[in-house]
Amino acid sequence: MSKALLSTLRREVLRVELPRVADLLHRRRAGEIEASVIDELVELSWLEWLGGSLQLTATGSNICRQQIPK
Repeated sequence: MSKALLSTLRREVLRVELPRVADLLHRRRAGEIEASVIDELVELSWLEWLGGSLQLTATGSNICRQQIPK
């Protein structure tokens, strides 16, 4: 597989994982999120550090909302 395809596949895995991450952040359980996942989500601008704590960005919030069944 090409590196770009792996990147696309990994991005999709992270998209599916994001609502669980958001829930853990909401419950103040960020310690249960793997550091590598945090790094990748920050790199994608789906999470950001603000005042020493993690939070969803507007993009991350929109991605979570897109996954809610209608």
